[in-house]
Amino acid sequence: QVQLVDSGGGLVQAGGSLRLSCAASGTIFGINIMGWYRQAPGKQREWVARLSSGGGTNYADSLKGRFTISRDSANNTMYLQMNSLKPEDTAVYYCKLNQWSKDYWGQGTQVTVSS
Repeated sequence: QVQLVDSGGGLVQAGGSLRLSCAASGTIFGINIMGWYRQAPGKQREWVARLSSGGGTNYADSLKGRFTISRDSANNTMYLQMNSLKPEDTAVYYCKLNQWSKDYWGQGTQVTVSS
Protein backbone atom coordinates (compact mmCIF):
# COMPACT_ATOMS: atom_id res chain seq x y z
CA GLN A 1 0.00 0.00 0.00
CA VAL A 2 1.10 3.55 -0.76
CA GLN A 3 0.16 6.78 0.97
CA LEU A 4 0.67 10.24 -0.53
CA VAL A 5 0.45 13.49 1.41
CA ASP A 6 0.28 16.77 -0.51
CA SER A 7 1.28 20.04 1.09
CA GLY A 8 2.53 23.53 0.31
CA GLY A 9 -0.56 25.16 -1.09
CA GLY A 10 -1.78 28.57 -0.03
CA LEU A 11 -2.80 32.04 -1.09
CA VAL A 12 -0.39 33.98 -3.26
CA GLN A 13 -0.58 37.10 -5.39
CA ALA A 14 -0.31 36.91 -9.16
CA GLY A 15 3.32 36.71 -10.18
CA GLY A 16 4.30 34.94 -6.99
CA SER A 17 5.67 31.46 -6.41
CA LEU A 18 4.79 28.36 -4.42
CA ARG A 19 6.41 24.97 -4.00
CA LEU A 20 4.18 21.99 -3.50
CA SER A 21 5.41 18.80 -1.88
CA CYS A 22 4.16 15.23 -2.10
CA ALA A 23 5.51 12.84 0.51
CA ALA A 24 5.14 9.17 -0.36
CA SER A 25 5.26 6.32 2.10
CA GLY A 26 4.55 2.62 2.07
CA THR A 27 5.66 0.04 -0.46
CA ILE A 28 7.30 2.03 -3.24
CA PHE A 29 9.20 0.26 -5.96
CA GLY A 30 12.06 1.69 -7.96
CA ILE A 31 10.10 1.86 -11.20
CA ASN A 32 7.19 4.28 -11.04
CA ILE A 33 5.78 7.49 -12.44
CA MET A 34 4.79 10.41 -10.29
CA GLY A 35 2.84 13.42 -11.40
CA TRP A 36 0.76 16.42 -10.52
CA TYR A 37 -2.81 17.15 -11.51
CA ARG A 38 -5.09 20.03 -10.70
CA GLN A 39 -8.80 20.68 -10.57
CA ALA A 40 -10.29 24.14 -10.71
CA PRO A 41 -13.83 24.83 -9.48
CA GLY A 42 -16.38 23.58 -11.96
CA LYS A 43 -13.75 21.99 -14.19
CA GLN A 44 -12.40 18.52 -14.78
CA ARG A 45 -9.14 17.42 -13.25
CA GLU A 46 -6.28 18.12 -15.64
CA TRP A 47 -2.75 16.83 -15.90
CA VAL A 48 0.03 19.26 -14.99
CA ALA A 49 3.37 17.42 -15.08
CA ARG A 50 4.93 13.95 -14.96
CA LEU A 51 8.23 12.61 -13.66
CA SER A 52 9.45 9.08 -14.25
CA SER A 53 11.72 7.20 -11.91
CA GLY A 54 14.36 7.47 -14.64
CA GLY A 55 14.24 11.25 -14.41
CA GLY A 56 12.27 12.08 -17.54
CA THR A 57 9.84 14.98 -17.25
CA ASN A 58 6.83 16.13 -19.22
CA TYR A 59 4.66 19.20 -18.79
CA ALA A 60 1.33 20.44 -20.02
CA ASP A 61 2.14 22.79 -22.89
CA SER A 62 0.47 25.77 -21.23
CA LEU A 63 2.66 25.42 -18.13
CA LYS A 64 6.08 24.91 -19.66
CA GLY A 65 8.60 27.41 -18.41
CA ARG A 66 6.66 28.30 -15.26
CA PHE A 67 6.36 24.97 -13.45
CA THR A 68 9.17 22.55 -12.58
CA ILE A 69 8.66 19.02 -11.28
CA SER A 70 11.38 17.27 -9.30
CA ARG A 71 11.85 14.53 -6.75
CA ASP A 72 14.08 13.61 -3.85
CA SER A 73 14.26 9.86 -4.29
CA ALA A 74 16.08 9.30 -1.02
CA ASN A 75 13.11 10.75 0.86
CA ASN A 76 10.37 9.65 -1.56
CA THR A 77 9.23 13.23 -1.95
CA MET A 78 8.14 14.96 -5.13
CA TYR A 79 7.95 18.70 -5.65
CA LEU A 80 6.25 21.14 -7.97
CA GLN A 81 7.88 24.56 -8.13
CA MET A 82 5.37 27.04 -9.51
CA ASN A 83 6.57 30.47 -10.62
CA SER A 84 4.87 33.46 -12.22
CA LEU A 85 1.55 32.24 -10.91
CA LYS A 86 -1.65 33.46 -12.54
CA PRO A 87 -5.21 33.61 -11.23
CA GLU A 88 -6.10 30.82 -13.65
CA ASP A 89 -3.68 28.55 -11.79
CA THR A 90 -6.11 28.55 -8.87
CA ALA A 91 -7.10 24.95 -8.21
CA VAL A 92 -6.71 22.01 -5.89
CA TYR A 93 -3.46 20.30 -6.79
CA TYR A 94 -3.12 16.53 -6.42
CA CYS A 95 -0.08 14.33 -6.66
CA LYS A 96 -0.30 10.87 -8.12
CA LEU A 97 1.97 7.85 -8.13
CA ASN A 98 1.58 5.04 -10.63
CA GLN A 99 3.32 1.74 -10.11
CA TRP A 100 2.46 -1.68 -11.45
CA SER A 101 -0.52 -0.13 -13.26
CA LYS A 102 -2.10 1.10 -10.04
CA ASP A 103 -2.73 4.76 -9.25
CA TYR A 104 -2.39 6.32 -5.82
CA TRP A 105 -3.53 9.89 -5.09
CA GLY A 106 -2.77 12.50 -2.51
CA GLN A 107 -5.56 14.30 -0.71
CA GLY A 108 -4.94 17.56 -2.56
CA THR A 109 -3.67 20.98 -1.57
CA GLN A 110 -5.44 24.24 -2.41
CA VAL A 111 -3.62 26.89 -4.41
CA THR A 112 -5.30 30.28 -4.71
CA VAL A 113 -3.79 33.04 -6.82
CA SER A 114 -5.23 36.51 -6.34
CA SER A 115 -5.13 39.15 -9.04
